[in-house]
Amino acid sequence: MKLPSFVTLCEVGLRDGLQNEKEQLSTQKKLELLDGLIDAGFRVIEVGSFMNPKAVPQMADTDEIYRLIGNVPGVELRALIPNLRGVQRAVDCGCKKVKLNVSASRQHNLKNLNMTPEESVAGFASCVQAAENQGIEISGSISMPFASPWEGRIPQEEVDAIIQAYLKVGITEISLSDASGMAVPNQVFDMCAHVREVYPQISWWLHFHNTRGLAMANILAAMEAGMTQFDSSFGGLGGCPFVPGAAGNISTEDVLHMCEESGIDTGIDIVKVIALSRQLRQLLGHATDSYILRAGRSRDLIQMRNN
Repeated sequence: MKLPSFVTLCEVGLRDGLQNEKEQLSTQKKLELLDGLIDAGFRVIEVGSFMNPKAVPQMADTDEIYRLIGNVPGVELRALIPNLRGVQRAVDCGCKKVKLNVSASRQHNLKNLNMTPEESVAGFASCVQAAENQGIEISGSISMPFASPWEGRIPQEEVDAIIQAYLKVGITEISLSDASGMAVPNQVFDMCAHVREVYPQISWWLHFHNTRGLAMANILAAMEAGMTQFDSSFGGLGGCPFVPGAAGNISTEDVLHMCEESGIDTGIDIVKVIALSRQLRQLLGHATDSYILRAGRSRDLIQMRNN
């Protein structure tokens, strides 16, 4: 297999994970978890989102978390934004990296926003300009680029149209987000190989939900195609409220274990992440979707038997 020697993981549990939880953690608990993730070695962390607090109450304290954590040298603390108001909130609290999102499902986008995906991205131009004026980095995300519950598989040309719309407004970092959990490895490989060849100027991220147990296989397929940047969520937290039966994101500790056993460096301490995931599980009061929390690392089992 043509696997990379090093990959970068963005921890998204504090945003994509906690926003789906009924139990709202206190700001102090979130800060403790964030400090733990930084100590474990993460260099990219999605701290929260600047969505309307009435719509996503779990993220209402994102501004306060940024004010309290301050600048962390060498660590990119990013947040999801919906619009221009999100850029202003980022400016006000000291956030230096924001991400916009659009759905590749035309039906989903039309029903929710009365716009095509390309029209939505074109409307992001003011956000990009405002962010650049304030010295804030900005990236984009394409939700459900592989398939959606409404259309099934998304044609590559429709995904290309969204990518080109992002490039037109000046965004050159894009995440392909399998929020529906419908992607399969050969499709992932083909799309990743295609976008890397056609759009070499773009920095790519991959975001896989483990709804049908294929997230790890999809990550490996993306690695085979040359991708090296992936989102993951400690404890396997997450979901997608508009997708029936949606599961969480791929567990961070599961990805770290796969990388560790495969000789792929991440710069992240898996033992510290496992401890944080166990702490998170206790705070939330329910089990989470993580193989490593259930079974432990392979090397731990071998050591235990040898002792």
